[in-house]
Amino acid sequence: MVPTFIDLGEQEQCEELREYFSNLGANISKTTAGEGFLKDVEQIIGVCEYCFKEEKENDIECVLNSVVSLLIQVPQTEPICHQLINSFCEKLLSVNKSGQVCLRVLQNLFEGIENNYLRYDVYVTLVKIASQTNQIHLVYGDMNKLKQWFNSSTVGIDKVQCLLRLLHEVLIHDKQSELALKVMIELLSTYTEENASKARLDAHRCIVSCVADPNTFLMDHLLALKPVKFLEGELIHDLLTIFVAEKLSAYIRFCEQHKNFVDSLGLSHEQNLHKMRLLTFMQLAETKKELSFESIQEELQLQDGEVEAFVIEILRTRMVRAKIDQLNRRVLVTSTMHRTFGKQQWLQLRDTLSKWQQSLAHVHHTVASAVRAHYENMSQIGPLGT
Repeated sequence: MVPTFIDLGEQEQCEELREYFSNLGANISKTTAGEGFLKDVEQIIGVCEYCFKEEKENDIECVLNSVVSLLIQVPQTEPICHQLINSFCEKLLSVNKSGQVCLRVLQNLFEGIENNYLRYDVYVTLVKIASQTNQIHLVYGDMNKLKQWFNSSTVGIDKVQCLLRLLHEVLIHDKQSELALKVMIELLSTYTEENASKARLDAHRCIVSCVADPNTFLMDHLLALKPVKFLEGELIHDLLTIFVAEKLSAYIRFCEQHKNFVDSLGLSHEQNLHKMRLLTFMQLAETKKELSFESIQEELQLQDGEVEAFVIEILRTRMVRAKIDQLNRRVLVTSTMHRTFGKQQWLQLRDTLSKWQQSLAHVHHTVASAVRAHYENMSQIGPLGT
């Protein structure tokens, strides 16, 4: 029968836990006079994995939460507090079982700790266990909250970068490419010009992830990241530039010249071709509002009869709005997303907003004039039509 310790004091709870773990076969000595509460907690954490011998997970969770209740009573100013928290996290991570229980227990510990520096190891362990159980959504989902907990002033920039790198790997493994990309961009943004060279591998991995992700099309913002700038002149940066601003023909030439390099990245050539066709079509649609089937077929290097199916596919992505004129074999473009958003696009946006503002002002003036005319007419008629 697993004991409960809710109504017990610290010393009684420690004694009960010692007896409980001893009965499970743990080598834990009895309380020694003068050793104190901290020593009790240290020894109990040292054997806490024995509770996993219990058959019922509810019993395991009960015991571990009892250990947590002791752990959060350790003064957070004590130097040993961090060591105890870290030891407890390592124990739960090493058992590699009852992952759901370990997640709930560690979440209780995380909430019970006020110091974000002490919370760091708990959160890292939560991420690792969530990865093992495919439950990362229970641990991460809000970058703003993560930045509030862990930043350079609370845990140091090195730990922030390690955590972001771990999160990226876990999210990639969990096939959450969109969240993973946001985490990687956040990681790269933590580097400065002085230490950008240290992020070389991260920047390389970020570019490959963006190119490989079938749902990522706009990548010009990567070029502004300092670690990515550090790669200028290298093949990986050249490849990114092609996906940011060049057409399909440029990608094909690059592959012909650097086939071994592209293969070494582990990228799918067919997927790259498909994405470049989509991007090339977007670029064509930026400058021309009417595209013939023949020009599309030539630019995208499609087979005869493949144009219409391709256009339908890109319309489904909603990156381009257009109508297909089958009779005249052309595509009439209404609007398109821009592959890059530079000075020219900002000027276009300013002009659009200015025209919109002028239109609103005209509507306001027209309505005001109509209302004024109405009241003037009513005043001339007089009361009761006199």
